[in-house]
Amino acid sequence: MLSKLLSIYENAIMFLNQPVNPTDQLYILCNEAENEWIGIPKTDVSEKELKLLKTIFKLVEVQTTANHSASNGWYEFLFSNGPLPSYPSETSFRLIQFHMSSDDANQIEMESALKGFFTEDVLIIWENGSRGIVIEEKTQISLSEEELISMSETLESDFYVKISFFIGKLHSFSLELREKFLQEQEYFSFGIHNLGNPHIFTFERVFPAFLAHHLSEELKHKVNQEVIELFQDDPEMFSTVKIFLENNLNASLTAKRLYIHRNTLQYRIDKFCEKTGIGLKDFHGAFTVFLACLLFEQKRN
Repeated sequence: MLSKLLSIYENAIMFLNQPVNPTDQLYILCNEAENEWIGIPKTDVSEKELKLLKTIFKLVEVQTTANHSASNGWYEFLFSNGPLPSYPSETSFRLIQFHMSSDDANQIEMESALKGFFTEDVLIIWENGSRGIVIEEKTQISLSEEELISMSETLESDFYVKISFFIGKLHSFSLELREKFLQEQEYFSFGIHNLGNPHIFTFERVFPAFLAHHLSEELKHKVNQEVIELFQDDPEMFSTVKIFLENNLNASLTAKRLYIHRNTLQYRIDKFCEKTGIGLKDFHGAFTVFLACLLFEQKRN
């Protein structure tokens, strides 16, 4: 019976089991005979409708005050220079930022989906209609980078929006946490606007491009111009070298990603080394060429 309410309340959410810690923006109703659970946004239900629903279904009182207060405390701390939330000083946190390609996604549904992938105890705060933060205590951290990529792909399929994550570092709980978060927020914003739209961003993935972007014009000019000129004359060479370096010089992965034979890849790499005199298997050579790749890409865009 509860499923029929989905045709009336389009933003409602069906649950397979009783939700442990849903957002306080939902009325949770239960059909005990069928063991069905549904959450309906409070803003979608009038007082008269609520009275009617309560006569048919059981309204479940969920204690969400503590989590709501904690979310507000984190928002004030991170964005409004508020005081530290109340946690033991030895606690550590990982802040995972997320960005959706559209601000039309239902925040209540998205929040419920995220908690399904993480744990019910994580806190989720919204920066605006398309960006938010998942706050994990060290004891709650469970998802690897590969699992986050898989989760992003699943959410994209379910909600029809592209969603990207920035995996923050594990930070100890102190006033410095705000400054560290704001720096990670800057890296995330830079990555979104300058590195396309991959599923996952990290400090390690963003910082090289961030550094190249902020080099002085004098230093940019001193980067091996022969490499950049080669890329200008042969864009295919540029994409081959950059992907090769991004895949840690793994020929099999690079060839697979480029849809070419390994022999073709090796021919291109040998051709690059011959024309530039730079060996890509040497760390210093690889670093210099990768920096040239980033500068060429920024100039081209």
